[in-house]
Amino acid sequence: MKILIVEDEEELVADISKYLTGENYLCETAKTYQEAIDRIHAYAYDCILLDLMLPGGDGIQLLEYLKAQHKQDGVIIISAKNSLEDKIKGLQIGADDYLAKPFHHAELAARIHSVIRRKQFDNSNTLTQNEITIDLLSKTVRISEENIVLTRKEYDLLLFFIGNKNRILSKSALAEHLSGDFADMFDNHDFVYAHVKNLKRKLKEHQYGDYIKTIYGSGYKWEI
Repeated sequence: MKILIVEDEEELVADISKYLTGENYLCETAKTYQEAIDRIHAYAYDCILLDLMLPGGDGIQLLEYLKAQHKQDGVIIISAKNSLEDKIKGLQIGADDYLAKPFHHAELAARIHSVIRRKQFDNSNTLTQNEITIDLLSKTVRISEENIVLTRKEYDLLLFFIGNKNRILSKSALAEHLSGDFADMFDNHDFVYAHVKNLKRKLKEHQYGDYIKTIYGSGYKWEI
C-alpha cells in the first residue's frame, strides 16, 4: 500500500514515515505544494496525508486539484488548523477524514486502514473471493481454510489485483505500486514479472483458480 505524506515539517515527516514503514506501508513524501502536485499528477496512492499549510500553496487547493483530476486516492487531512470551518470545508471538497495535530501514530494508522478499507474493500476487514480469504488486520491469506505464506510484495500485489479486478494493470503501474518512485530508476520492470510469477505459483499450489491473466503487450488482469 502506497502512502503520500504531504507535509513540510521534516521531523514530523520522518517520524510518520518511519512508523508507517514499520506497518508495511510504502511511504513517499512531498514537502511543498508544487512537489505534491507533481507526485499526484504522476502517481496514484492508496492514501494521501495532507497538511493544509504548505510552502507555495494551500492544502485545500491541492485537494481541489485532486478532485478536479478525478483522482480516487484516499485523503486524510492532517493539520494544526483545527477549526470547524477547516474540517467542514475539507470534508465537503472530498477529504475522507480529518486528523488534528498532534496525534498518536496508532490512531493515524487506524484511520489510514479505515480509509483504504472503505474505498477499496467495501468497508470490510475481511475479503473473500471464491476460495480465498484475506484478513486485512492480521494480513493473512487463506485458501479453503489453509494458510498461504506470501512475501510482503506478493501480499501487496494480491490486494492490488483484487482491488482492481477486471482492470488491465500495466507493468509500470504494478512496478510503481510495489516500489514507488524508485520504479522510475529501474532499466526495466522485469521484477514485476518475477513477483507475479511467484504469486501465481503459490496460488496454484493451493488449488486457487487461475485468475491472474497475462494481457500480452499491456500487462496483467485479475479476471473474475
